Amino acid sequence: MINTLILYSTVHGQTLKICNAMAEQLRQCGEQVTMAAIDEAPALSEFDKVLIGASIRHGKHRANVYDFIREHQALLDSKITGFFSVSLVARKPAKNTPETNPYMQAFLEKSGWKPQLMAVFGGNLDYQGYGAMDRNIIRFIMWITKGPTDRHTCVEFTDWQKVNRFAQQFAAA
Repeated sequence: MINTLILYSTVHGQTLKICNAMAEQLRQCGEQVTMAAIDEAPALSEFDKVLIGASIRHGKHRANVYDFIREHQALLDSKITGFFSVSLVARKPAKNTPETNPYMQAFLEKSGWKPQLMAVFGGNLDYQGYGAMDRNIIRFIMWITKGPTDRHTCVEFTDWQKVNRFAQQFAAA
């Protein structure tokens, strides 16, 4: 049985929600799946495959994602790996692939890591779930990028069929 580790870095929970959906699919494919926050990762040596999901916060992946990859890159390079990024920018068709998403491209350049499989998914926009400062920053970013700015907006931009396809690709790897 293939032993798979899914690690996540999430702020508002959408990345964790996506990881849970992928974990269920991988289990249905016969894999043994362990999930953990990236800061609580078990020993990578115990796993055949590692999948990392990370959200964007104010235009960047969190520092703990880069720290983890830097610390474990040799082990990651010896395994089947995948990485996906979750952001509101990925709601746009011109920015929803690893090749066209500026956050994914910045991640690849900064991390120096090249996972075998990569994906980009749209996130969740829930103004009422944010604190005042985050709500105002995100509304401003949405205004600049021509997204929804009504403070009562709650919309999930995640393409769940795309998530399922990526999980199937990762299972087949």
